[in-house]
Amino acid sequence: IIYNSGRYRMAGHGSLSGLLAFGDANQIVYDMGEREVLPVVREIPVIAGVNGTDPLRQMPHFLRRLDDLGFSGINNFPTVGLIDGKFRRELEATNLGFGREVEMIRTAHEMGFFTIVYVFNPEESAMMARAGADVIIAHMGLTVGGSIGLDRDGGVAMRLEDAPASVQAIADAATAVNRDILVVSHGGPIATPEDAAYVQARTSAVGFIGASSMERLPVETAITDTVRAFKAITLKPRGR
Repeated sequence: IIYNSGRYRMAGHGSLSGLLAFGDANQIVYDMGEREVLPVVREIPVIAGVNGTDPLRQMPHFLRRLDDLGFSGINNFPTVGLIDGKFRRELEATNLGFGREVEMIRTAHEMGFFTIVYVFNPEESAMMARAGADVIIAHMGLTVGGSIGLDRDGGVAMRLEDAPASVQAIADAATAVNRDILVVSHGGPIATPEDAAYVQARTSAVGFIGASSMERLPVETAITDTVRAFKAITLKPRGR
């Protein structure tokens, strides 16, 4: 999956940069696909993270461009699902809300795209299932860990022990609409293979979708450990 937030993570910035007005999210994904990913990926389907609330695009036309470029699937990112409170209510009231993302996924489904979508509660899960989504991603929030993620114990991130109940509620809402729909988990305290296994063992989720946990955290760990190992090399005393 290509996200605009991936571009910001590669530059050392947090994932939420992808939700702010720092760039054209849809153009970033299109350019990354055209110039960086699709030219070198041969066998693996590539999914585009599309900002479904983008008011400056004719969405069916843009989706056709993604199809022509070689994308196989569509995901709803950036998503207003990560926003709550007064700002979220105002987005919903001015036709920039989650419903626009649902309609984008419905259009993508009708065009024959594979659709894999972020949802944050049972209501959104049911909406996306009715729109024809193939896979529901139960999003547990900004991923913990690393240099730019949430502190696991900082009081902001969801606790891992609380994630299974939230994932299962989202899964139940989706399968009530379509019993064949697949549900996977993502984000928040689910940052390592052990975290994903913990959630999967306690829910009906059939997998995990990684972003920071796949392309940021492992790289941070590998680079830090490698540099530390080089710095630990003992120098021979200089001869006199």
